[in-house]
Amino acid sequence: MKLIVLISGRGSNLQAIARAFKMKKIKGKISLVISNKKDAHGLEIAKEYGIPSEFHNPSVFKTREEYDIHLVERIKKEKPDLVVLAGYMRILSDYFIESFEGKLINIHPSLTPAFAGLKAPRQAIQYGAKFSGCTVHFVTKELDKGPVIIQAVVPVKPDDTEHTLSDKILQYEHRIYPQAIKWISEGRIKVKGRQVVVEGAEYGTLPVNPALEDF
Repeated sequence: MKLIVLISGRGSNLQAIARAFKMKKIKGKISLVISNKKDAHGLEIAKEYGIPSEFHNPSVFKTREEYDIHLVERIKKEKPDLVVLAGYMRILSDYFIESFEGKLINIHPSLTPAFAGLKAPRQAIQYGAKFSGCTVHFVTKELDKGPVIIQAVVPVKPDDTEHTLSDKILQYEHRIYPQAIKWISEGRIKVKGRQVVVEGAEYGTLPVNPALEDF
């Protein structure tokens, strides 16, 4: 399994994924980390793990589409098996999504399709939701509404704030993202329309669906 990871910020999910590779829980490697932010802390994390990293500046391109065409050309040179969005804070063009259809995944801090877009934990609290969580999904042209690979459920307590709920969700993000990548690397993911089935996984045994195996 050969990955490209796209980031914009602190890179905590990148770190969780890189750690899983280092500990041999996932076979393969992250071949490149790309950031659209020059000062993204995730670039430092890539350096710590010995992963090549690059900053690609969106401001030198006239349009979002031109930037994405540039990124697609760069990513394809690496011949990745999977492109992973890990806190990448740009809406992707249709061209980018089509270029990596079926090989592009994201993690979102809600139980999708609920609370798509920015500040999902805040949306959950404002809505009065009793449960939230996080979702790893295949990326489609509908924002945060692609086929679900795995979700983790987190209760929303009456005294939760956007910050405390985000922190609780993040702990599960660091578990389910490497798990999803491991399943994909092992060829255990089967997609039929919107239905994603993980071969050999036990469903409903934990407050995570499917159950976490190694993380």
